[in-house]
Amino acid sequence: MFRLDKLNDNELVQRFIQGDHESLEVLIVRHKSRVYSYILLIVKNQDLAEDIFQDTFIKVIRSLKRGKYVENGKFVSWVLRIAHNLIIDHFRKEKLQGTVSNDSSDVDIFNSQKFSEQTIEDQMVYSQILHEVKHLVKELPEDQQQVIYMRHYMGLSFKEIAEQTEVSINTALGRMRYALINLRKLVDEKKLNLSAF
Repeated sequence: MFRLDKLNDNELVQRFIQGDHESLEVLIVRHKSRVYSYILLIVKNQDLAEDIFQDTFIKVIRSLKRGKYVENGKFVSWVLRIAHNLIIDHFRKEKLQGTVSNDSSDVDIFNSQKFSEQTIEDQMVYSQILHEVKHLVKELPEDQQQVIYMRHYMGLSFKEIAEQTEVSINTALGRMRYALINLRKLVDEKKLNLSAF
């Protein structure tokens, strides 16, 4: 008897695109634990992790149906990248709405220099710098972009980055080193002034 779970990820993806919905169920079951653990590790909230997990697979389904998945043998990495982007979107929205919880932190985050009053000018300069840095990061190779986002936007340790990207810690550190070297080169080339205060 033919068993779907014997197929590899890309074979299952192709079957799903051709209309076999059971193939997608097999993919979700196969990778649920890893994707969910990754989300939970970052958001540290079970309900939120479940919401983002569901949103991730809704986006996976839509992207597959629109033909936006390029077969490269790394289906789970692609799914994790979608989850990663949804997590960033969530924190960005939360930041815009000004909803920051003090419960999830051991330190009193509201008793921090970061939350002290800034002038409008300070805020504009800082916002402009973040905007420019974000554009610079997009010019880096994908593996370097990934390590920057995971380290600086998501606060993961190099050990966690290495586990999530399935590389050694030395490789993760090397990617960060090259990312910073390349960012400095880009700043020099574009003659940008990124000093705020």
